[in-house]
Amino acid sequence: MGYQPIENYGIIGDLNTVALVSLNGSIDFLCLPHFDSPTLFAALLDDKKGGSFSIRPLFKEMSTKQLYLPDTNVLLTRFLSEEGVGEITDFMPVEERNNVTEVIRRITTIRGKVKYKMCCRPAFNYGQSGYDIKKVSDQEFILSSKGDDKTRLRLQSSVALKAEDGTVSADFTLAPNETADFVLAYIDGHDRCDERELKEQVTKCLFATVNYWKDWIAQSTYQGRWMEMVNRSALVLKLLSSHQYGSIIAAPTFSLPETIGAKRNWDYRYTWIRDASFTVYTLLRLGYGKEAGNFINWVEKRCQDIKDNTPLGIMYSINGERQITESILGNFEGYKQSAPVRIGNDAYRQLQLDIYGELMDAVYLYNKYEERISHDFWKDLTKQIDWLNDHWRDADEGIWEVRGGKQHFLYSRLQCWVAFDRAIKLATHRSFPFNPAWREQRDIIFNSIYNDYWDENKKAFMQYPGSATVDASALLMPLIRFISPKDPKWMSTLQCIEKELVSDSLVYRYRPGVAAPDGFVSHEGTFTMCTFWYVECLSRSGQLEKARLYFEKMLGYANHLGLFSEQLGFRGEHLGNFPQAFSHLGLISAAYNLDKQLNNSRNKNVNHSI
Repeated sequence: MGYQPIENYGIIGDLNTVALVSLNGSIDFLCLPHFDSPTLFAALLDDKKGGSFSIRPLFKEMSTKQLYLPDTNVLLTRFLSEEGVGEITDFMPVEERNNVTEVIRRITTIRGKVKYKMCCRPAFNYGQSGYDIKKVSDQEFILSSKGDDKTRLRLQSSVALKAEDGTVSADFTLAPNETADFVLAYIDGHDRCDERELKEQVTKCLFATVNYWKDWIAQSTYQGRWMEMVNRSALVLKLLSSHQYGSIIAAPTFSLPETIGAKRNWDYRYTWIRDASFTVYTLLRLGYGKEAGNFINWVEKRCQDIKDNTPLGIMYSINGERQITESILGNFEGYKQSAPVRIGNDAYRQLQLDIYGELMDAVYLYNKYEERISHDFWKDLTKQIDWLNDHWRDADEGIWEVRGGKQHFLYSRLQCWVAFDRAIKLATHRSFPFNPAWREQRDIIFNSIYNDYWDENKKAFMQYPGSATVDASALLMPLIRFISPKDPKWMSTLQCIEKELVSDSLVYRYRPGVAAPDGFVSHEGTFTMCTFWYVECLSRSGQLEKARLYFEKMLGYANHLGLFSEQLGFRGEHLGNFPQAFSHLGLISAAYNLDKQLNNSRNKNVNHSI
């Protein structure tokens, strides 16, 4: 079938893993049973050897359309033709049932008498393991990996199945209102589940899944403008959270390229302290204290595992393992031949000092608005802040995880200030004892940023002392309340960012030619989250008309389902891992603040008229 554009996909999930479903009805990416498990389907990374699970009508010509059932993660893919209309309903039941993770696919003929072809060809263990196929009945097959992973799957169907050359397939015809069901289940220990009538069970699971998601989104406190996009982004963030562990992953995919044909291909199926902490802010804003608390509890366990005088890791696997050794899959060619295909991520070895600020801000807000943290957790956090007390002057790899050498990045210095500031505020609020040196270090950092990072010629805060460029991460300066959004020094910095990094509503993270070297040479796209930071800065500074225009223009770059990847290429194509948590939490934050500012402005106008 060739490679679909990255933006041609929707996602379904069960809070343990996620599947990507293309506009042509093919599941082209799925890791089982967890986000960071080996792939079962990975045609997105190798269209010949990656494996897929496709269902399609045998129309001569057709168009396709995808949509979610409103306020759910239940995905519909429609096939539209003069010969008939067919529809696939894809979902994964969220409730834990018999320790089985399932992908459920229901195909329905809406009009006409339609012939269909189903092909399920897995590629176990990143395509590195062969497998056996065992026929249980005409409508049930067991597929078992021959590799060390020992993965076993059950494929059940309401129509007859056959196996040939490693593919389980079905050819069937459905008249109007007739359905066929396919259930692909990850087997954990047993050959068979309880006997069940497939159609009745699928219908029951469908209604239960729809109700789960509708009930969940109904808990959101957001009632403002752009509710549909905010709700969709919230549903994405929920899909990227682990029900079992409470961790939150950055994205469900790996090695989708930031530049086609280049080497910026990373594995994002892990929990970055930074990304997840930002997600906590967002969840708290929307009223999802339970999900925020699940991550706070996960972090508390990580702090308990840390030995004295050892810093917190910047990223972990979903179950809390710290070592995520990076390796290359030589058997996959990569998306559109973008090699290498990497699994694991050696960035876990890096020093990124900003994580302390993001984490302490999340803990501070959770303690303030949701639930008081425990004394033991506070003691563990003080050890981390004491470590930072001795190391905040160190150079690091920064928020962009450069692989070309450490620098004294502005953003890292800013977040070190946040770490001390929020730790002091939390301790004061709770009357906790704290190291008096923190206050001194906070103030030293504050003065350092104004003295060492300010460029009098450019009238802007620069990426690092002596740098020739600004950095889009500076857009967080007013958002973290380091500087007033209307401060003259910030307004001139914003103007410099607009001049150097902004293209209409799209924002580059920095100028690659003059920024800190990152170890790679490639044409860089614009970063979606940076645009949403820019919008929020505009709205906080009172530029509401401009902020609203750019925000709504940016929404037009979402895919057909309202999903965003990490970056946008020169032609507006989606690049990088997909969908990206950072992009969606940035959208929610920008929408929340812009809506609030617009309401405040409207209320002022009303009062003046009275």
